[in-house]
Amino acid sequence: MAAGIHIGVDVGGTFTDIAISVPATDRMIHFKLPSTPDSPDRAIAQGVALALAEGGLEPGAVVRFSHGTTVGTNALIQRRTGRVAMVTTEGFRDLLEIGRQVRPRMYDIHLDAPEPLVPRHLRFEVRERRRADGRVHQPLDEAGVGRLAAELERAEVDCVVVCFLNAYAWPEHEVRAARILRKALPASIQVLVSTAVYPEFREYERFSTAVLNGALLTVMNAYLDRLTQGIRAVGVTAQPKVSQSAGGLMSVEAARLLPIRASLSGPAAGVQGAAYRAEITGHRDLITLDVGGTSADVSLLRGGRPSVVHDHEIAGLPLRLPAIDVVAVGAGGGSIAWIDTDDLLKVGPLSAGAVPGPACYGLGGRAATVTDANVVLGRLNGEQLLDGRMAIRRDLAEAAVATLAERLGLTVVETALGIVRVSAATVVKAIRRVSVERGHDPADFALYAFGGAGPLFAVEVARDLGIGRILVPPHPGILCAEGLLNCDLVSDFVRTVQVPGQGETVTHLNALRHALQHEVAAWFAAELLPEAARAVAWAVDMRYRGQNFEIRVASLDAPFDPARCQALIGDFHRAHEQVYGFAAKDQVVEFVNLGVRAIGRLEKPPLPKLGQRAPGRPVATREVVFDSELTLATPVYRRDHLAAEQAIAAPAVIEQLDSTTIVFPGDRCTVDAWGNLLLTLAEEPG
Repeated sequence: MAAGIHIGVDVGGTFTDIAISVPATDRMIHFKLPSTPDSPDRAIAQGVALALAEGGLEPGAVVRFSHGTTVGTNALIQRRTGRVAMVTTEGFRDLLEIGRQVRPRMYDIHLDAPEPLVPRHLRFEVRERRRADGRVHQPLDEAGVGRLAAELERAEVDCVVVCFLNAYAWPEHEVRAARILRKALPASIQVLVSTAVYPEFREYERFSTAVLNGALLTVMNAYLDRLTQGIRAVGVTAQPKVSQSAGGLMSVEAARLLPIRASLSGPAAGVQGAAYRAEITGHRDLITLDVGGTSADVSLLRGGRPSVVHDHEIAGLPLRLPAIDVVAVGAGGGSIAWIDTDDLLKVGPLSAGAVPGPACYGLGGRAATVTDANVVLGRLNGEQLLDGRMAIRRDLAEAAVATLAERLGLTVVETALGIVRVSAATVVKAIRRVSVERGHDPADFALYAFGGAGPLFAVEVARDLGIGRILVPPHPGILCAEGLLNCDLVSDFVRTVQVPGQGETVTHLNALRHALQHEVAAWFAAELLPEAARAVAWAVDMRYRGQNFEIRVASLDAPFDPARCQALIGDFHRAHEQVYGFAAKDQVVEFVNLGVRAIGRLEKPPLPKLGQRAPGRPVATREVVFDSELTLATPVYRRDHLAAEQAIAAPAVIEQLDSTTIVFPGDRCTVDAWGNLLLTLAEEPG
């Protein structure tokens, strides 16, 4: 194992989580502190300094600093981005506005599609046109591009994105136009081509992805500057690495150029952390449930591998990039309970966040949240959290819930139970999207619960879905940060081929494979990765002719031949049947995209087992409400007192720095050799 200290930091809407690995002594340190939403880097620097000091560690010994962030996502949601202009093919100025002509919600005639990030007066056309087969229909008007430069400079934009028709396969016009603009514009205005972001067919999605990336360039560069300066100020000189939506890390240099790839970085790190821990402990088929202060993120792992999607949205705008299939809903500990116009109780998506936070935090929040409901029910400690670093006001939680209870005509306890159940139902719907709607039965999976509030939601969610087994990792509230320590450097490359699975398929595929190999080799060299650390994973996107969506099928790292193409077609039929319930084996199959993931293997921290110690005993007893208004005197355990193979009698509450786990009456809970809690649910609640 390489010497030096590794740090993983995940920034959430409510808390900033820090995991520190010291490989030389087989030691892991976990730290949690409130986020600073106005400037997330401030909490990071403070937390790293405090965590290193408490652990007696030298900042200069840190050799890897990995970071998951929502800065880009938040900037897009709030429309606090850089000012972007777009230069496109004549006649396609309004493509961003026309889109697919699909309503955000089919039956809501009052809801408009979100405004494009680039207003019409900043969308410019130039004469050029390449046909789909590469023939030049209209040469690039280089003089016209040059004339645009003065207009773009007067518009005071931060970035110019060049998006031409069919450039995914024939990028020469884009590259030439960008070169002209860079020469004519001041260095403060960045010029970006769509094919540098993700060169895949479908013009609308490619244009939108490129614009989203351009909008984040100034935001992320400023943030990464502050982050780098902040950690250097506390003595950490390691260059930050940033988590990607598709899993894995990228260098800070890559994050500056392609910030859109980090748009869902935090949730992806959590899934990878779950995959790493679960694989080692022998669990491969999982549904992950990550519940933080603001949202709940769910994903599905089959055979230890997370599902990957390519089409998704941010702030209602389409994004075409690979990402771990994570569905996020507004059901976190800070989600606010409210009464709709139909006099029904609703929870979320609005969150109290870190400030003012839930009412029980005593920071000025007055609205009842899921956290307040759990305090009222006795499931959460009514005096303190974070091992005493955060005081909790049960009286304020009860007052907030009582306000809703009075309007609903219910008792305070009934209302608190209602808040928890409504938020759990929201999570159940999200899990159905990644399981049932993808052709999977949730009952075939274990629920892997993490995040600060994940173990609080887990039992009710699992029972609703027919899931009988729940796993809770040793440090559930910090698993996203811990997951960053288990990631490799990765980069995804793609080329569109669009050929039927017959005839000249092999020739086309091998030509594109050769081109992609050159791109991968250049990336490996740029990242200074040794040969022993390099790996690749190939895949082909395939569909039946006439379909609008593809399915990704894994491929070997070897040249294509007719036999391999037929084998891939067979794999596609089976995948199609899994997803859609049928396979049309008499239909022509098209090879649409060839993709490759380049992987730079990094050292992983060891996963320690629990040492020998006596079984932990309850440290307290408190009244807890489970499935009815009846309260039960429930023993409270400290997680760090539990021993391997210990069985915890139900009901029970298990508390730790970063989370609380509830064992319902009738269920069984044991501790495995690595410190995971294994909950087996009774068929009927006890």
